[in-house]
Amino acid sequence: MKFLLFTFLFASPFALGAAQPADSLARALTLHASFDTGLDADFSRGEKTSYVRTKTGLVPAALNDEVALAPGKGRFGGALHFPTKGNTRPLFKDGGVLGYNASGWSATVSVWLRLDPDRDLAPGYCDPVQIVGDDGKQGFIFLEWSKDETPRFFRFAIRPLSSIWNPTNVGWEDIPAARRPMVQISGAPFSREAWTHVVFTLENINDKSAKPSGRLWLNGQLQGVIENWDLTLGWKTDAAQLVLGAAYVGHLDDLAVFDRALTDAEVRQLMALKNGVRDLRP
Repeated sequence: MKFLLFTFLFASPFALGAAQPADSLARALTLHASFDTGLDADFSRGEKTSYVRTKTGLVPAALNDEVALAPGKGRFGGALHFPTKGNTRPLFKDGGVLGYNASGWSATVSVWLRLDPDRDLAPGYCDPVQIVGDDGKQGFIFLEWSKDETPRFFRFAIRPLSSIWNPTNVGWEDIPAARRPMVQISGAPFSREAWTHVVFTLENINDKSAKPSGRLWLNGQLQGVIENWDLTLGWKTDAAQLVLGAAYVGHLDDLAVFDRALTDAEVRQLMALKNGVRDLRP
């Protein structure tokens, strides 16, 4: 009996330590889209429906020649495939997904990407993931491949009110890199043969009492931090949208959003989930 009691006491801290982070990730999850069977989310605190913008407003997104499913070809199960540069950009409305607000906003976005940027992308900018509001001059958050360089730079940017970061309306590429609110990576590990895990965090955005920041991870490794900037955004609180596939050519899988900034350890744990984000869902 003493041996059994000792075994329980010795093992239980490790068991609890392993379970608690996963539970914490699960509680923070606000959206998961596996793209196994369609464009809509599998789980959402808001709407599951994926939309596209039209001249008359938002309509439910539909698969077409520009956005297709790739059964069995995802990092986990199926994936989205953007075979060519097009105008179809599936999006998810906020409504509890992003949790954007004007007083203190934190969130994390996780996605897996598979492509060779220099071979697959068409000329011009490519943004596989964007967070937009009602006016680009009031703020714009994005992952981006640069326009003309070979090899292309990979970037994560949080552009606040244009009056803060670009009051004279200078072109994006005409501003020195050090003066742009972004993390820029040369030689990022993307390829056709392997999936790359991309995570970015937003922390204390619009919070006047705390320092705002954003972080970028690739394959569990922190790449850089956006800090020492006033990252105030001016969107209407119901206008935020998560947009996919702007000029993107490649595969995209296992999109997830969390309601806070994940830690370095949590990003690594998220990457290591055997079945992806579905392991966090009931």
